[in-house]
Amino acid sequence: MKIKTFIGLVGFCAFTGLLCPTESMAQKQFTLEDLNFGGKNFYNMRPEARYLTWWGGNLVRQDLNNCSLVDPKTGKETILFTLDDINKWTGLSASDKVVRHLYGAEFPYADSPIVMIQNGNEDLYVNFKEHKLEQRLNRPAGLQAYDWNKVSGATAFVKDYQLFVTDAKGIQKQLTTDGSKNIVYGQSVHRDEFGINGGLYWSPRGNRLAFYRMDQSMVADYPLIDVPELDWEPKKGESRVAKADIIKYPMTGETSHKVTVGVYDLASGKTMYLQAGDPTDRYFTNIAWSLDEKTIYMFELNRDQNDCRLVSYDAATGAKLKELYRETDAKYVEPCHPIQFLPWNSNEFIMQSQKDGYNHLYLFNKDGRQLKQITSGKWLVMDVLGFNNKQKSIVYVSNECNPIQRNAWIVNVASGKRTLLDNGRGYHYPKLSQDGNAIMDSYSEPSVPHKYEIISLIGKPQRHDYFTSANPWVGYTVPEFSNGTIKAADGKTDLYWRMVKPVNFDPNKKYPTIIYVYGGPHAHNVEASWNWGSRGWETYMAQKGYLLFILDNRGSDNRGKDFEQATFRHLGQEEMKDQMEGVKYLMSLPYVDQNRIGVHGWSFGGFMTTSLITNYPDVFKVGVAGGPVIDWKWYEAMYGERYMDTPQTNPEGYAQTSLLTKAKNLKGKLQIITGLNDPVVVPQNSYSFLKACIAAGTQPDFFVYPGEPHNMRGHQSVHLHERITQYFEDYLKPIK
Repeated sequence: MKIKTFIGLVGFCAFTGLLCPTESMAQKQFTLEDLNFGGKNFYNMRPEARYLTWWGGNLVRQDLNNCSLVDPKTGKETILFTLDDINKWTGLSASDKVVRHLYGAEFPYADSPIVMIQNGNEDLYVNFKEHKLEQRLNRPAGLQAYDWNKVSGATAFVKDYQLFVTDAKGIQKQLTTDGSKNIVYGQSVHRDEFGINGGLYWSPRGNRLAFYRMDQSMVADYPLIDVPELDWEPKKGESRVAKADIIKYPMTGETSHKVTVGVYDLASGKTMYLQAGDPTDRYFTNIAWSLDEKTIYMFELNRDQNDCRLVSYDAATGAKLKELYRETDAKYVEPCHPIQFLPWNSNEFIMQSQKDGYNHLYLFNKDGRQLKQITSGKWLVMDVLGFNNKQKSIVYVSNECNPIQRNAWIVNVASGKRTLLDNGRGYHYPKLSQDGNAIMDSYSEPSVPHKYEIISLIGKPQRHDYFTSANPWVGYTVPEFSNGTIKAADGKTDLYWRMVKPVNFDPNKKYPTIIYVYGGPHAHNVEASWNWGSRGWETYMAQKGYLLFILDNRGSDNRGKDFEQATFRHLGQEEMKDQMEGVKYLMSLPYVDQNRIGVHGWSFGGFMTTSLITNYPDVFKVGVAGGPVIDWKWYEAMYGERYMDTPQTNPEGYAQTSLLTKAKNLKGKLQIITGLNDPVVVPQNSYSFLKACIAAGTQPDFFVYPGEPHNMRGHQSVHLHERITQYFEDYLKPIK
């Protein structure tokens, strides 16, 4: 078996492969309060972060008590205004509506000294040059959606299921009356798939509003249970009895919702709907506007998700204009990005597609004719940050340097010439200025906790150091983090892994090993960020004497279409084969205790955990599966059918991947954990597996978090990881 471990440098996109702790004599020990999200000391143990935003081409630091202008070359900060100034200028100093911090300050107008600040009740627009309040917009409590257009000054919001629009003069109009749990306006539809994260879409100048309307009255009700708080005492006439919380949950192969797209015109006050035809078993996504606000574009998919069309509509009448583009695939097409018109040419737009095997940028004219492919190669575009008008270029993020990196690039639309903008290492989250001439680059590397640079895009890109976070773990006993690759079960594909060795590691000892796994689409675990992307819990367990191993199998993201689609119609099968290649590698290491291998994961990782411990019962001694899918026929239609088709069309695949028939194989110790109010992987999955185990005579353990959704929130996450830890301590404990 060919193994590759990264040590040293690999070209200009290099990263260090092995990290050795520099504080070998340190004695301080971590707690879960230090390392786990929700812990009381968690944020103090994270590398220091800076809140930064753009005001046109000016970088502004947002802090608790002031906002400061940052010099792009020297990093010197000059205060623009203070928190006391804002409360004084708005007249809120003596009220209970006082602004309490400036972390969320926004500067919507590149050429105007206006800052927008929220106080919890209102959006306040303050002129910090003239020291006066320009506008205040009420933000009603209990909003379900909210979007403000900075050009027209109009606001759209959803409250009590109804859609409202308020114009710049404060005149409010209610657009709907039939909103309810069954009829949902202006919110995310299609279960947040296809890149959808909202349902309100203002035209560029804010004269028209496109919005989603989702009718889910035909979708089956699913009952979750609301358990009253322990200290809650019912008022007169109220009941202390737990209540059913009914949600709409379209399972694979079952009746799904129907979505339409409305358009409201501020000038006429009229609403119409796009004439897209019967919405039954169709998905509408990635809504975009033409720059002149006359045309709306959206991608339309069939329910099988293998036929995708880009269609344009008249924004005034809703009439269908033209099908501009069509993409089909034997497995599935997954549009996740709206088209974007070139700011310097309103007749051309860019589109993202995986049609050549990797997500790349394509140039089209407004009639739908492909003019060119702008980027290409066996790497993918991960995000488009925006445009540089002067250079007529696109600023984007890709993993061209390395599959587990994230780096900023600029490409000239005409020539196709690409230029790397950052240092070519690590994992970067750049933010482009409003004028497109500079980048605030926030990043980390395996040995760099957090760093900020300002990159000028005027002429040849120039990088300037701004701030480097101190390592918050200095003085603590830190494990060794390393990274490498093995071959997948297909014998040819590189898979990336991360290893966290026990503190005070002794290669002559044998250590119990825990495989942490996710393994599903649109996620990965291994990346070239600080400590190779390691989670705090891994460090905590390494401190207790465990070796942690994390492998990104085929089916995970950022590796191209073939890599992602290898799992089509049989989720978990190729993934398990790849994970077992990781086990083979572990068993080749003399310091891994082959009789003490455990596995843990959440969500898809819970499915993988349960799959591994029941399909390979002689390998895995202990498992902790959180929020696991047990049978894909109980998962939601949009995601489940994309990767599995329906139970009716793929009965063999559903039977193969179901864990109900595997319950009888359980030999080791398995703990199932779920949130009682999980609307993502509904608790029916866990309950049904328990029932199958009862019938088979096997003995899993089970724990539930009342009132919690798919992931435990706040300090309950610390409790969760205490429980996970204790389970491995009880049944996979290192031999003293």
